[in-house]
Amino acid sequence: MGDKKEKDILKLIPPPKTPPRLTSRRIGIHTSTAGGPQHAAERAYRLGCNTFQIFSSSPRQWAPYELGRAQCEEMSRLRERYNLKPLVIHANYLVNLAGGNSEFHAKSITAFRGEVERALALCADFLVLHPGSFRGSSREEGLQRAALAIEQAVDGLVVGSLRILIENTAGSEFSLGGNFEQVAELLYLLRSFVPVGACVDTCHTHVSGYDIVTDEGFADTLDQLDRTVGLQNVHVWHCNDAKAARGSKLDRHQHIGKGSIGLKPFRRLLNDPRAAGAAFIAETPIDEPLDDLMNVNALKKLVSKDKSL
Repeated sequence: MGDKKEKDILKLIPPPKTPPRLTSRRIGIHTSTAGGPQHAAERAYRLGCNTFQIFSSSPRQWAPYELGRAQCEEMSRLRERYNLKPLVIHANYLVNLAGGNSEFHAKSITAFRGEVERALALCADFLVLHPGSFRGSSREEGLQRAALAIEQAVDGLVVGSLRILIENTAGSEFSLGGNFEQVAELLYLLRSFVPVGACVDTCHTHVSGYDIVTDEGFADTLDQLDRTVGLQNVHVWHCNDAKAARGSKLDRHQHIGKGSIGLKPFRRLLNDPRAAGAAFIAETPIDEPLDDLMNVNALKKLVSKDKSL
């Protein structure tokens, strides 16, 4: 979406009725960086968010992107003004740190290092990464290769409090992270040389085969997640409904409450005290203007008014 069109649509959005800083959960959405990443903070606030996620460069191009100092300073100023935290950056979709092709693997390491550098420049809290595809090798080799590649990518950088989050995936044939055990194994391999954690996507969880729709299934799935990854290590939840059925392995996001997951699991998740410290970020489609506002509001309405939560 072009920058002018973004600005025109933002004029339609009234100031948030509930100041985002007063909500009891950190709720946001993946936000456009049209015109520069610093503009995403203003957009997130206008959408009623108190956290947000961005791409720090084009998600489907290898070309490096250099951030200016003024952009980073303005982003920090607006985040402080609007109490937007945490800032989550999603890594380029082309990055595959588990792959066996040497040329592509080297490009992925370079690209991911750029992601880390931009995340540090923007004072981001989290950098979300898909663990990649191990096509052409074994899953175990892919896990080892991905861990080593991340180690190489951050070599020599002072990452400070920036935490790299491994996201679970939809479970397609050669993808890593299709179950919680694989995410946990990668965190174990990375724990000694970079701050790490997990990002759990509700659509991915559902289509990979976990039951999060029934009450019993939801409870069992969170118990499995806690036993493997540890709920205290899940710093971001990608809150996406699903167009496809449970176990389909098809990663197709849908608006909150309008897919095969439905509203109830999101209500349970948002009000589970074990997840209260995490950020809840939608990556839902924008089929019509202001769909992003609709999905943010849908999540906010599911949070209990009980101030003890």
